Amino acid sequence: MRLYAVVAAGGFRRYATYRVATAAGVFTNTVFGFIMAYTYTALWDQRPQLGGYDLSQALTYVWLGQALLMTAAMMGCGFEDELIERIRTGDIAIDLYRPVDLQLFWLAGDLGRAAFHLLGRGVIPMALGALAFDLSLPANPLVWAAFLIAVLFGVVVSFAIRFLVVLSAFWLLDGVGVAQMTFIAGLFFSGMVLPLNVFPGVLGEVARALPWSSLLQVPADIFLGEYSGWGLAGAYAFQLGWAAALLMAGRLLQTAATRRVVVQGG
Repeated sequence: MRLYAVVAAGGFRRYATYRVATAAGVFTNTVFGFIMAYTYTALWDQRPQLGGYDLSQALTYVWLGQALLMTAAMMGCGFEDELIERIRTGDIAIDLYRPVDLQLFWLAGDLGRAAFHLLGRGVIPMALGALAFDLSLPANPLVWAAFLIAVLFGVVVSFAIRFLVVLSAFWLLDGVGVAQMTFIAGLFFSGMVLPLNVFPGVLGEVARALPWSSLLQVPADIFLGEYSGWGLAGAYAFQLGWAAALLMAGRLLQTAATRRVVVQGG
């Protein structure tokens, strides 16, 4: 476990070195936050209580989305390109023969990345949004803690999805196309475009049942006080259930990929 803690810390430091990129990211998130906030304001003026949110909650949702966009890697930009390239070039064979679990190694690094983006690109836009708009910020510190736990679970779900996408490169040789399609789906079904509560009928039910809702919709609802008691436990169970299922699928696919590398190497 100490090794993976070191890897996570290394992932944090790695992204912390890109200071100019971080500053540009904060600026971009803030600008898009204002654009989305005014768009939501116009929409909620016409449809008050849309999706069960009042305007203040809707605006809070906007800025939570900007804070979690890179944290949960809804558009990718994590470990995917690097690992796909290692698969394409065959360098992955070295990783598979190392005395370290491939999945846990990259998960640890991704958790470090997520922690940096939450602090480096999440806090400032959220603070600026709170200064410019009337946001629904929890007064109870336990709600903040519950929210951070949900963010952690969401990051794990996000990693598990992206790890599966990357492993497809063992058979497709290039996972870029699969990654792009997955990230487009992730942006839509995470609730980044609009809260999933707004989606009508069967579409809304399906969207809320998919794993991507763990990335933004579930943490945001916890932050907004939509879950408490057994409802909160159910939200965590939903996230953990998807995390366990996707990580297990990734482990099975990793085992199949390892056998493929061994056979080809032999």
